[in-house]
Amino acid sequence: MAAFTSRTLASDSTDPSPNPLAKAPSHFARLDTNKIHYVTLGKGKNAVVFVHCWSGRIDFWRFQVPALSERARLVLIDLPGHGKSDKPQTAYTMDFFARAVDAVMRDAKVEKAALVGHSMGVPVICRFYRDHPEKVAALIAVDGALRKFDAKPDQIEGFISPFRVLAYREHASQFIGGMFPNAGTEALRDRAVADVLKTPQHVMISAMEEMWRDQPAWAPEIIDVPLLVANARSPFWTPDYEAHVRKIATKVEYRTMEGVGHFLMLEKPVEFNAMLVDFLQRNGLIAK
Repeated sequence: MAAFTSRTLASDSTDPSPNPLAKAPSHFARLDTNKIHYVTLGKGKNAVVFVHCWSGRIDFWRFQVPALSERARLVLIDLPGHGKSDKPQTAYTMDFFARAVDAVMRDAKVEKAALVGHSMGVPVICRFYRDHPEKVAALIAVDGALRKFDAKPDQIEGFISPFRVLAYREHASQFIGGMFPNAGTEALRDRAVADVLKTPQHVMISAMEEMWRDQPAWAPEIIDVPLLVANARSPFWTPDYEAHVRKIATKVEYRTMEGVGHFLMLEKPVEFNAMLVDFLQRNGLIAK
């Protein structure tokens, strides 16, 4: 992939597809003194809650809305520090994020839901599941880890430190841009980078730190609800990792998508949505 910086972004750095979230009404749940933004769409007795990645926002799920909005009630959350949610100077722990998910579900009057998390969103939904198993009908882990990362403190700091500097935006652009390795995804890449760069630096740093250092708080020991693991083909997802998932999850479907980067739900939404809809239907979690 050619060198990519934030200065390569076009003035209209969006993909050509219409955004079904553009006219969705906004809601705000209260978490202590903070407002947590979310939108709801669709209808039905079943609910599906979407939790975005590190420095993401609800728009990262825009391609999933048309496939599900006639089958279930959808709740899409801007985690604290992201999107239209408040961005306080605080520690952005997985516990803080999970409490935000709970605040939104209570505000939206959702008693139980299938939770979909992407990347950092997976530790978030795992922490929520540990705290509120009775509120979780299923977990869908999208290219995110279900166990703690095997890294030493100096390795973790080496990963985080580029986000601490004045020129952090250039590093963030390279970091996210590199997750779209396939030709034809440039517009998606540009929009994702532009959205990530709207996240304040203090949120980026803290969320990254806490995702690595707060691992015992979210790494699940057992998952008793239906679990769908949807990963991109990557050396990161080893046979040992798959064996670990099958050990802790009693009802798991482990899927690998080919020809996609980290944002598989954006790159190949038709294939991703078919897999998601099939899983939810077979487990009685959305209407047919």
